[in-house]
Amino acid sequence: MNGVNEPHYFHMGAKVPNINGVPMVFTCSSNKDLAERIAVDLDLKVGRSYTTIFPDGELYVRFDESVRGCDCYIIQSTSPPVNDNLMELLIMIDTMRRASAKRITAVIPYMSYSRQDRKTLPREPITAKLVANMISAAGADRVLTMDLHTAQIQGFFDIPVDNLMGAPVLQYYFRNKFKDSMEDTIVVSPDIGGIRRARAFAKVLGTELAVVDKRRPKAGETVVMNIIGDIKGKRVILVDDMISTGGTICNNAEALLERGATEVYACCTHAILAGNAPQRFQDSVIKELVVLDTVFLPMEKRIPKIVVLPSSRIFSEAIYRLHTDEPLSVLYQRYME
Repeated sequence: MNGVNEPHYFHMGAKVPNINGVPMVFTCSSNKDLAERIAVDLDLKVGRSYTTIFPDGELYVRFDESVRGCDCYIIQSTSPPVNDNLMELLIMIDTMRRASAKRITAVIPYMSYSRQDRKTLPREPITAKLVANMISAAGADRVLTMDLHTAQIQGFFDIPVDNLMGAPVLQYYFRNKFKDSMEDTIVVSPDIGGIRRARAFAKVLGTELAVVDKRRPKAGETVVMNIIGDIKGKRVILVDDMISTGGTICNNAEALLERGATEVYACCTHAILAGNAPQRFQDSVIKELVVLDTVFLPMEKRIPKIVVLPSSRIFSEAIYRLHTDEPLSVLYQRYME
């Protein structure tokens, strides 16, 4: 990275060197806008493919150009409808393998089922492992994703996995927004499990760190028990990897204000925003919710409080480096402990 303030990327618009042939970028249905931006950054066009759904609900995929011997990248977030999008990705990988692609990389900006990564009760599944097995079995040679819920999921795969970080884009946004008052800002983790992520975020911004200690009386409900850290008189940035219903973040924001914070901002990489989550945020005390575009947000979910930042350049350079056999470590080494 070029300093802590500004993410550095390779020169956009320059054609990818013709090493092992020009890469081919294809997209499934879940996030076509992101796929288009990635292709533009690489000075490529999204490959021609055709997907339809039969009356009985079965998916059909066909490529309308040859992929034989090519280095191919399939872009698909497995966001809601989760199972439909996951199945479409698997079918496209299998179709590409049977069409004799040389190398297939599944680019999954948001990977579903990553929260089901361990057993906490008897007779529970570890669905993240099952999904990893299916992607490998379909024929993918590599997975490129961003901010897995837990890093150990990389070990569930029998193929290489590159887990990119969305934090630099979010950090750059807040660094510029609060550049004249960063000393009045503190980064807060919404739970104990997110401390490592929030600590790295705070380190780059040069702020202190606080943690919300919460309890879950029952599924879907959280109660804030304590705030570990001094947030009085501070602007708070709540940092998380994903937000689904928004209940926890909004409850945390109210508790932080009650305990002396001046204002609360929230950010995450993956904005699932299921159900009435957008309206919950609009009605909440949170001033702004800053997210990346790893999950496509339709216009009806883009409430005034939501700021959507692009992740395409991180994925573009990652694809560039994979294709040219250059290391990806420069994309995130500054943000790892």
